[in-house]
Amino acid sequence: MKFKIPFGGRAHTYTELEEQAVVNAMRDAKTLTQGKYLTEFESAFESYIGKGKAFAVNNATAALEMAAQLCQLTCDDEIIIPAHTFTSSAYPFAKHGGKIVWADIDLSTRVVTVESIEKCITANTKAIVVVHLYGYCADMLSIMALAKEHNLIVIEDVAQALGTEIDGQKAGTFGDIGIYSFHSHKNVSTLGEGGMLLTKRTEFKNIIPMLRHNGHCNFSYEREDYWLPAMSNLEFPELNGMPLWPNNYCLGEVECALGIKLLDRIDELNEEKRKRANKIINALEGREASGLKFHKVENNRHSYHLLVAECVSGMRDYFIKTMANKYGIQCVVQYYPLYRYPLYKDAGFGKADCPNTDVFFDNMVSLPFEHQLEDAQIDYIIESVKSTVDEFHKC
Repeated sequence: MKFKIPFGGRAHTYTELEEQAVVNAMRDAKTLTQGKYLTEFESAFESYIGKGKAFAVNNATAALEMAAQLCQLTCDDEIIIPAHTFTSSAYPFAKHGGKIVWADIDLSTRVVTVESIEKCITANTKAIVVVHLYGYCADMLSIMALAKEHNLIVIEDVAQALGTEIDGQKAGTFGDIGIYSFHSHKNVSTLGEGGMLLTKRTEFKNIIPMLRHNGHCNFSYEREDYWLPAMSNLEFPELNGMPLWPNNYCLGEVECALGIKLLDRIDELNEEKRKRANKIINALEGREASGLKFHKVENNRHSYHLLVAECVSGMRDYFIKTMANKYGIQCVVQYYPLYRYPLYKDAGFGKADCPNTDVFFDNMVSLPFEHQLEDAQIDYIIESVKSTVDEFHKC
């Protein structure tokens, strides 16, 4: 089906300055990976975020894989993860030995809370993954107090919420590790893929370069001939006296050069999306009682990576079908509860006590909401939603 407004695979367009940065890197970079643009991008990211050491990687899933390794999970260790999230938030931790315990979400904010996490804590809990889903920063102050009480590692999945903050502190800087994404769908994208891992912990900072790049390191002794015995040494990155297998998760120089420029624009992009989201929400306020419930936030705690609503019971499928077939607008449902998937059932993680997750997913709808939509398209979405909700109640 051809849509007037598809659910886009690309978040934004690029400025001439951003395009020129890519061309310059293509022409001038002495190496196309692990070069000066990587260092500059990481430094610029650290300055923007305000805390921690940043490590650029090829995507956020790679960063989550390394986060799982840094947790040093054993077969008895449990890790608490939201059931309502993208699969990459979860499976790396199962791959590296952890037992997933699913946490429920809050129906109004659509993210985990300190209460839903606390219900999941046992004597075997080692870590918590907090996902700032849809662009909304969860209550990290309360969550960190709980984690400190139980001596738990906290990983913030900020893939959808770069630039959001609480009381002036950026998302991703509260926990032990922050994970960011520059995927094609995100508010800023380094040509489709890209990610960043941020940490304040010295023991993590010291080994991530080797963990990220094949275990490469310098020889520990002076060499008379630079080519002997080889270009570089290979060793296991070690954490707490235990070796970790290395990876190859490097981000290319072209993507890093673009990322440097995009950091200048992230706050502007977030603000524009936030204003548009609230324009839609305000225009549809009269429909809340009759069908749609949005999460309205007017400050920079929400970046509105996505714009989702909870439909009144029984309306969701009618809504999506009418929007698609009558108005040519492709709405979707997202984040099937992970415990419902065969993959997690087969892995032994098919049980959960997450009633809010079930209720929200079974009634949620996600509207097309990439930054590159034009004002006329936003207005068309608003009028189409109004008509669709009204038509549902006439049936």
